[in-house]
Amino acid sequence: MTSSQNPRKRQLVLLPLLVLLVLGGCATAPSPRDSYRPTPPQTYTSQESTDGSIYQASRDVRLFEDVKARHVGDIITVVLQESTSASKSAKASTDKTQETAIASPTILGATPTFNVPGLIPLDSNRNNTLAANLSSSNAFEGEGDASQSNSLTGNITVTIANVLPNGNLVIRGEKWLTLNKGEEFIQISGIVRPQDISTQNTVQSTLIGDARITYSGKGFLADSNEMGWLAKFFNSPIWPF
Repeated sequence: MTSSQNPRKRQLVLLPLLVLLVLGGCATAPSPRDSYRPTPPQTYTSQESTDGSIYQASRDVRLFEDVKARHVGDIITVVLQESTSASKSAKASTDKTQETAIASPTILGATPTFNVPGLIPLDSNRNNTLAANLSSSNAFEGEGDASQSNSLTGNITVTIANVLPNGNLVIRGEKWLTLNKGEEFIQISGIVRPQDISTQNTVQSTLIGDARITYSGKGFLADSNEMGWLAKFFNSPIWPF
């Protein structure tokens, strides 16, 4: 074997491994996460004060408003009370059996017989008749069961990112916790009606429209619960088997 053939064989061996690594990397590519950074409040430009007036335009004084969040950059506390439960069960079964019997006919008081040329010799004592028996059986049975339950409670304080023309508030924020060797975070975004905000400047998570709530973690504890990239590849839609 020449030395020029060895690199070629190595390439043939390494090529499938390279393809698996590329496909595995594509299967485990992280999806982009939205930015949940706090939105700073709007900058107010102070106007020149006018002497002799009780209320001056350079100062934002509101005597008939409460402490509820209503402006971009204001903070609001979301009370998480999420609980979901779903179950599904299906069962199907079919059974079909069919039998057919055809008796040999009688012609002029005798039952006709014949021999099959090539299969039964002409001098054979085995005579064939026209009698036939048919039978078939088909059965199918399938069963499926699925259930899921989730619960999330707690508080998270977020900021108002935008005020819509109809007065609804777009909120967005996150909370990160570092525990021992890992990190856990909660991210939330959605739309809140001002009338759903309580006098304590809180809102229930069940009253948030278009809510997106994420609870996950980072670190080796979270990685231990993840499927490996090769296992993800074999369980991905691109695996043909």
